[in-house]
Amino acid sequence: METTQTKTPLTIDNAQKTVYSILFSIAFAHLLNDLLQAVIPAAYPILKDKYALNFTQIGLITFAYQMAASLLQPFVGFYTDKHPQPYSQIIGMLFTTSGIILLAYAANFEVILLSVVLVGIGSSIFHPESSRVSFLASGGKRGLAQSIFQIGGNTGTAIGPLLIAWIVVPHGQEYIVLFVGIALIAMGVLWRIAKWYQSHLNLTAKKKPVIEMPDLSPTRVVVSVIILLVLIFSKYFYIASLSSYFTFYLISKFSVTVQDAQFYLFVFLISVAAGTLLGGPLGDKFGRKYVIWFSVLGVAPFALLLPYASLFWTSVLSVIIGLLLASAFPAILVYAQELLPKKLGMVSGLFYGFAFGMGGLGSALLGNLADHTSIEHVYDICAYLPLIGIIAMFLPNLKKKS
Repeated sequence: METTQTKTPLTIDNAQKTVYSILFSIAFAHLLNDLLQAVIPAAYPILKDKYALNFTQIGLITFAYQMAASLLQPFVGFYTDKHPQPYSQIIGMLFTTSGIILLAYAANFEVILLSVVLVGIGSSIFHPESSRVSFLASGGKRGLAQSIFQIGGNTGTAIGPLLIAWIVVPHGQEYIVLFVGIALIAMGVLWRIAKWYQSHLNLTAKKKPVIEMPDLSPTRVVVSVIILLVLIFSKYFYIASLSSYFTFYLISKFSVTVQDAQFYLFVFLISVAAGTLLGGPLGDKFGRKYVIWFSVLGVAPFALLLPYASLFWTSVLSVIIGLLLASAFPAILVYAQELLPKKLGMVSGLFYGFAFGMGGLGSALLGNLADHTSIEHVYDICAYLPLIGIIAMFLPNLKKKS
């Protein structure tokens, strides 16, 4: 295991190796960051009851958060490609902290919207630079590094609903403020990562890196990026139906309690975390194109069965769907980074931003659809989205040229 402490100074030689201490640190920071983000959808049942919100308003809350998280990310990434900012993630966490505090004491729908926008801005600053750190610490094992990074975030997303069920549901909205302690821990971890990142930048500035370009025409690169974005659309529209409305679906269809519904959501989200860990290494070994194709399209039969399943089989199918669907994103992101290796920050910001944006748009549209039809009808419609995954067959197998 590589370290960057005084016992093992950072040199040009070990800067090219996989730095597991940094990979696991950035994964832990991602866990804490996404745990704080997960507070928002996990608190929906509480906020819905307390302020008599409809599904359209719930969708608008998600939309506001996701838009704040998505629109800034490509610009943050574009800027940091030219001007790396090792300590910017701490600034992002300050925005997230202020949003969590405001959400704990929000007294109306408008203040809730403002609080989630602040959390979204924090996310937009965190992800592009964090993804770059993961890439730089990968030592060439890019799929593995991205999976380690992603499993941190997805584990945090899974833990959030459990903590809300244990801490906030029994005591009330104001107890959300306790999550500020998690933000403080995250800042400490990010400070250590920033010091390594700054040292890495100082070292590599002395040596011009060798960048491997894909052996594709510019047109083929653009078409491939568009295909990847369409796959992100199908994945995150469907994910929005599960992450934002799964608790309401279970409560409506099976009459479970809020706390039981949160547990089933946790089971789904932890399967997403496990699936993320698989996608990167499998892409390294078998090729990212095949992992992407199998992950997105392979969900289709299980998604089509979900609306007709009992409570037990709903939980089983949600686990299978989470495992398969989540394995796609690390492979998609690394594939995109290899298409445009000179623009790591912009690519990471674009894909994270587009993912957040599609999740937000999906949540808003599906919430409105649920108000006009039913929450069960939403799942009938969304079951067909994974079929879009068939377009992955048009992605090229990447070959490199230095």
